[in-house]
Amino acid sequence: MKTEILTVDYNDPQLNKAIFSKAAKVINTGGLVAFPTETVYGLGANALDGEAVKKIYEAKGRPSDNPLIAHISGFEQLLPLVKEINENAKKLMKAFMPGPITLVFKKTDVIPMQTSGGLDTVAIRYPENRTAQEFITACGVPIAAPSANTSGKPSPTRASHVEFDLSGKIDMIIDGGSCEFGLESTIVDVSGSVPCLLRPGSITLEMLKEIVPDIKVDGAVLGALKDGEKPKAPGMKYTHYSPDANVTIVRGDIEHTVAEINRLLGENTDKVCGVVATEETKDKYDTENILVIGSRKHPETIAANLFKMLRKCDYKGYEAVFIEGFPESELGLAIMNRLKKAAGYNIIEL
Repeated sequence: MKTEILTVDYNDPQLNKAIFSKAAKVINTGGLVAFPTETVYGLGANALDGEAVKKIYEAKGRPSDNPLIAHISGFEQLLPLVKEINENAKKLMKAFMPGPITLVFKKTDVIPMQTSGGLDTVAIRYPENRTAQEFITACGVPIAAPSANTSGKPSPTRASHVEFDLSGKIDMIIDGGSCEFGLESTIVDVSGSVPCLLRPGSITLEMLKEIVPDIKVDGAVLGALKDGEKPKAPGMKYTHYSPDANVTIVRGDIEHTVAEINRLLGENTDKVCGVVATEETKDKYDTENILVIGSRKHPETIAANLFKMLRKCDYKGYEAVFIEGFPESELGLAIMNRLKKAAGYNIIEL
């Protein structure tokens, strides 16, 4: 299969109209299209077509019990997909949709089991990214889409990342530039009486509590699922976001973190090692193999660069990677959630 790459240009409305029309034909004939959102690139298929959705799992090498998110471009598309929209859901929708949030509802029979990962719920997202909205609107159906990467690898924040992982396996890539937030959406289960945070993201727990103060936090946000436990949302069960290297997180105060990573570098001179550091610490390590992820003063820069840095570890050929840890508050909760999965929960707490 040859993968076509089409680049949108908002100075050329006719070009974009032709791109979205062509992409819609692919979707409506059971094909796969990768597209940008404000979080990461998604790999889309018709969410109502179980056979098309199967192709997503095949292209990614994704376990079939890992549920997908159905993307919509307007609230009118939501009503046929879900059984009930309770008051907590309405509050969260009003506060954060469209935007980088996904809500989990009890599903109707129109959603096939391939999209829901065998669950009786469905995850719904209304992205604010203009390209995503126009693409979904052109398709006329909700779009099932996980991140557009090989399963388990870092999520893609540029079209080139999608091309590297999936070229030849999917029909089309819509290139809409770099993604703004760089972390997948916050996921909240609103299918019960008390909302529950299943995956942290750019919409933080603190922001959610301002709208729904009684929100719970699922145990998988902080640690791994137990054996045999079924994931309620994407990314909860499996090792995720991992470069090929062995990844270790070191967390403590800055001085001790730097000292411990330098000690580990000294113990691993037989390997090609890299350090994922911050602007504040980049000059303190005993190696030239430094990848700067962002500034501790501006955690949004760390979030935006996280997946790009994990991919660079592969491009650089690192065999072992040592990453500075962060406090698990506000955006740090989402950053550490992704880093823990990338490291397979291999953490040194100082």
